Amino acid sequence: MSLTLRVLAPDQSVFDGSADEVILPTTTGQVGILPGHVTMLAALDTGVMRLRGAGGWSSIALLGGFAEVESDEVTVLVNGAELGSSIDASAAQAEFESAQQAAAAFEGQSPSTEKLKAQQALAKARAWLQATRGQS
Repeated sequence: MSLTLRVLAPDQSVFDGSADEVILPTTTGQVGILPGHVTMLAALDTGVMRLRGAGGWSSIALLGGFAEVESDEVTVLVNGAELGSSIDASAAQAEFESAQQAAAAFEGQSPSTEKLKAQQALAKARAWLQATRGQS
């Protein structure tokens, strides 16, 4: 028995297939989904979704959104996503380092739009980098 999984971003269908297990980065922590899971709606945070299929574990970087689980079907609607296997690891590392420096420049400063954008860029870069490392 497996789950039907669909990951949809505004500009593309990122994944449409089956999985034996899905781990979602929700706003309240990671949630594991197995066949037979109860119906659920969850808000997703920027992070890495992991899925286990016949070929082992793989990762998808997500930019927040929502996930619905119903009758062994998992539908993930996100602002942006990319398969970990299609992300260039060295470019992701460079992006992460650049985002870290930009966010560090706002350390100790009061909240501002620029500080928030730097923190969001860092969260995205971290997710993309982690997704490249999540392949087995």
